[in-house]
Amino acid sequence: MAIPASISALTDELVATVAKVDKGTPRFKILKRRTEDTLRANAHVRTDQFAVANQLEGLQEKFQVLNKDDLADALRVRLTELNEHKNSCFPEILSLLLQLADRPAQLSKVDRLESIKKPQERVESLSWTELDVSGTAYCEEDIWESVDFGAGSSEDDLSSVSSDSYQGRSLPQTSIALEEDYVIPEDLFSSGEDEDLVVSIKSAQFWRNKTSTDTEQHGGKPSQVLTELQIVRETIFMLQGLPTSLFWRHHESVEVDRKYSLAHLSSETLSSLLRSFCSIGSKIDILRRYNQVPRVIPYLQTFHRGIEDRLREFDRFLSNVQAQYLSQSRTIAVSLLQLYESVLRESKLLLLLAEIVSNLRHDASDSPVRCLDLLYDSVCMTQATGDENEFKFLAQLFFSCFETYARPIRLWMEKGELEETVQGSFFIRDNRNNDLDLRTLWHGWYTLDESAWISSAPKFVQPVARKIFVAGKSMVFLRHLDVSGDDEHARKSSLTLGDVFPEDSASVYMPFSALLDSAFGRIVDENHSFTSSLLRRELDQQCGLWISLQALEHIYHCKDMSVYGPIDHKIFDLIDRGRGAWDDRYLLTELAQSAFSTLPFIDPSRVIVRSSKDPTNKAHTHSRSVKLLQAISFDYVLPWPVANIITKDAILSYQRLSTFLMQIRRAKHTIVKQRLQYSPEIYEARKNAQAYALRHNMLWFLNTLYSHMTDFVISTTTDSLRKDLSACNDVDTMVSVHQSYMSSLEDQCLLSQNLVPLYEAIISLLDLCVSFSDLQSTRYTQTKSAQKEYGQDKDQSDEEEDEDEDDEPEHDEKQTPVHETQYLQQVKTTQDQFNQLVGFLAAGLKGVGRANAQVSWEILAERLEWRKERTADHV
Repeated sequence: MAIPASISALTDELVATVAKVDKGTPRFKILKRRTEDTLRANAHVRTDQFAVANQLEGLQEKFQVLNKDDLADALRVRLTELNEHKNSCFPEILSLLLQLADRPAQLSKVDRLESIKKPQERVESLSWTELDVSGTAYCEEDIWESVDFGAGSSEDDLSSVSSDSYQGRSLPQTSIALEEDYVIPEDLFSSGEDEDLVVSIKSAQFWRNKTSTDTEQHGGKPSQVLTELQIVRETIFMLQGLPTSLFWRHHESVEVDRKYSLAHLSSETLSSLLRSFCSIGSKIDILRRYNQVPRVIPYLQTFHRGIEDRLREFDRFLSNVQAQYLSQSRTIAVSLLQLYESVLRESKLLLLLAEIVSNLRHDASDSPVRCLDLLYDSVCMTQATGDENEFKFLAQLFFSCFETYARPIRLWMEKGELEETVQGSFFIRDNRNNDLDLRTLWHGWYTLDESAWISSAPKFVQPVARKIFVAGKSMVFLRHLDVSGDDEHARKSSLTLGDVFPEDSASVYMPFSALLDSAFGRIVDENHSFTSSLLRRELDQQCGLWISLQALEHIYHCKDMSVYGPIDHKIFDLIDRGRGAWDDRYLLTELAQSAFSTLPFIDPSRVIVRSSKDPTNKAHTHSRSVKLLQAISFDYVLPWPVANIITKDAILSYQRLSTFLMQIRRAKHTIVKQRLQYSPEIYEARKNAQAYALRHNMLWFLNTLYSHMTDFVISTTTDSLRKDLSACNDVDTMVSVHQSYMSSLEDQCLLSQNLVPLYEAIISLLDLCVSFSDLQSTRYTQTKSAQKEYGQDKDQSDEEEDEDEDDEPEHDEKQTPVHETQYLQQVKTTQDQFNQLVGFLAAGLKGVGRANAQVSWEILAERLEWRKERTADHV
């Protein structure tokens, strides 16, 4: 099959380009014949033109995604031009170009297209005829004979040839060969005009000289004599951190090679001087090694950059010194001592930094603020020693680092936000997790990590860390209240050297530590005072703090008994009737909301009565004991801003006090409800008089105890609370004042843990009152039954029965009959128990009152002792 002329021309170009041979040569003809045979033998399917179009379109999108629109535009323009000259071979050509492309998005450049447009001059290559005009060079060889390719695969041969040609493995052979004995003349490399320069360079490389004619024997060891300029140059290289021959580094220290000496200086003197240079160089190497390690903490990056700047200035100084020695315009005397004085003067600040870095490296603690503390100590020390230049440099570096460190502090105080990058290296912890209950915002969301102050807060920040913490929490609180104080007050939060150490002021003579504490403290106090006062104003005016306190006083302290009376009467009546559903929380909640709805400062929807969910407590409690009232508790849902001040623990204290007051009222209710009956007989009158006296004493005790708790303890303590809250400056102080208030109430009302025996004595007295009331109820019921049996006036009996019908208890328990003798004995036993418990309570109150200097306990004890004295006088 004949090959078309167009394909034949293309084949010529392909073979000439790939094989890099000239047309007309025998090798060209052989390769062309093999290529044509391969084209005839292999008929491949056509390239998918749609796949090629998708690849080109994807390449354009890739250019645009990588922000290389110029490449995308150039490719689009050329594809548009190509579509105007359509050809069936275009898909194959484009597919080949795509397969040959090597990372076009990274390596392609538009400016290269301009060079492609320019016509390049074609360089004519030599032909065999030009090299061998006669054509007799290879006439005796059979290289021009036809080759039989039948035994092998022409495709494999062609691929191997193409691959070798493409990768540049086979190069065109040349007939010109170099002679093996040919020696390149030396005059081609050196003109002979700079021989003196070459000699001077070789002589300067003293370390290449194994032996020297000027060596001397020092202690049996050979010593090579150097010039002072050579030693100065080596010293400068060492100080720059470069490897030298005179100095060598070993275990982070710099040592001197003692085989070198100076002709006009003794070995001891030279060694001492060079060791001084080594000391300086080893300390500077500490800084260079420290700066090779990348830092993560922001303020350490600032410290890192400060060391880099100072090292750059020192290297610039060394370069200037070296340039002076190398300058040919003027002659400078080379002096190793002069170099030492200059280096010592210029490296003084670096030595101070090296000491800080050395202490930081050898410090056992992993404190992220240790560097800032060391820098602070160095600033104070340089000021104390009077080094003004060193003090200013270290102070500037300290404030640069502190400015970076204080960014999270400023963000926290100004906006109430914590950076995620400072978690673990800041003294404030974010504990929110998934709990975003606004009622726990102040106490639970953020905490001050006081246990980690040493490792997370510099020593000069620790005294004001709590104010920083409160200022930020106040901003978080205000942000959730939709209150922003940015427009009301311009707060300064940055700190510079000029703010702390003004040169035109008399404060320059004060210690740096005192000036820094004062300046930083003023900034913190200003932010703390502003945010705290703004939050305090919002709590007072918008959040209803005082209204909530007034509501709690009426709900838990029973300030208005006209409101609380119906609630007590309903609960006590249900208990007396023996109803099992007396603690139904739905019934009691409806009753409480209805009763408190009459007060304008109480939202009745926030009042909830809860019942105990633990049935074991009810099972182990006698149905007639006042402990039964512990099964219910009143709850008032506070607004979330107020709930952050009056915490859940405080509400529990309120509930314990409310239950205790209700227990006292319960005992009084049972005593007042029962009425003693008097008989006209003298004997019966005496018996009733004894019970009446006991009833009177019990009522007196209950009234005395209740009035002491409400009129004296709760009233006076609540008035003190209001005054103290009005004087508070921040929320923390308000929370502390309220906690002290509740703690004082629990102590004075005998509800604290250390007063459990006295509290149990009071509960026993209250149960004794209820028991006495039940005894009288049983006695009264038996007396009425006896009167009916003896035929008393039925109308009078019915009238009395109607009058007392509501007063009779309806217990579930079956009443046990009480005989006359048993009744008198029980009254006597009850009176003895009552007197014993009251005496124990009075003595206990006097004892704890003397120990803790609590006035209210002593007052209550004196009142109880007064009853005892009056009883003794009466007897």
